[in-house]
Amino acid sequence: MSYIFNKEQINGIDKILKEDLIEEGIHSVVLIDMAGNIISDLDNGKKKHDVYSLAALAAGNFGAVSTMAKMIGEEDFSLLFHKGEEESIHFSKVMEDFLLITIFGSDMSLGFMRLKVNESIGKITKILESPSTDVGYPYL
Repeated sequence: MSYIFNKEQINGIDKILKEDLIEEGIHSVVLIDMAGNIISDLDNGKKKHDVYSLAALAAGNFGAVSTMAKMIGEEDFSLLFHKGEEESIHFSKVMEDFLLITIFGSDMSLGFMRLKVNESIGKITKILESPSTDVGYPYL
């Protein structure tokens, strides 16, 4: 499916990611399409990641894992998680065409982070499913 975003949609997505994730302690969050194109990229200003390489690798990684899921009889895996000593990374599918990459520190609970990500995905999905010609979003 092809998506064209208007300014209000991008601003709405950025607002959700900032308020629901960055302000709650997430270090960095990137919304990409499955080809690795960046739709939104926010961070806490303390760490800078090479988001372009990260987006490309995440899209490839998610594609490979999706193929592995099919090999074991699953339709898909909707999320991936990699734990590091100081930072961890979490990937969640948003609808069929997008991937939310979340980088967070060891001081954050995985359960809390997943709860906040799931809430954000619900809000982002509403924006992505709305016609790009709509003006005035009730969820902003």
